[in-house]
Amino acid sequence: MSTQHSDGTTVALMGADDVGRTVARIAHQIIEKTALDAPGSDRVVLLGIPSGGVPLAARLAARIEEFSGVSVFHGSVDATLYRDDLTSTPHRALKPTSVPREGIDGATVILVDDVLFSGRTIRAALDALQDVGRAHIVQLAVLVDRGHRELPIRADYVGKNIPTSTSEDVRVSLAEIDGADSVELLRPADTAPEGDHA
Repeated sequence: MSTQHSDGTTVALMGADDVGRTVARIAHQIIEKTALDAPGSDRVVLLGIPSGGVPLAARLAARIEEFSGVSVFHGSVDATLYRDDLTSTPHRALKPTSVPREGIDGATVILVDDVLFSGRTIRAALDALQDVGRAHIVQLAVLVDRGHRELPIRADYVGKNIPTSTSEDVRVSLAEIDGADSVELLRPADTAPEGDHA
């Protein structure tokens, strides 16, 4: 479904049920890939990248415990000060970094974000993580991969691949922040396909 407005077209890609199913699927994939319920496996730590990645990490932790019976720590890592565009782009206020009391040394750390785009936020998060500790393995889980990477970064867990143009935007809304779950594609007026004007 799409909505036409003066600024362009908004295309609904995922609703609340879709987001819920996607989070559940990623949780199952994490359980399988990390073997976290097997004896001798690494600790798994989920660290969300503010802002959207933080509630997603909490949801994944809840689902993982529900499906496997294993409790995993979920926290956050703020990469703002590690970005390479600090002097040219305005950024949001700093958020706290929250990691387990015992640190992340030797753990499997899964960075969680809502949208993977250029890869620069993830690179900054990796730099921030190095100042926190030395994880055994670092993986990446994202709700949406929209392409257009500028760095050699790939997600280990992807909820949905959404092909986009560089002029389009992907908006992820989450109940914890926005009151409801949804994923929408925003097309500028001058690039909206004619078929979306109905």
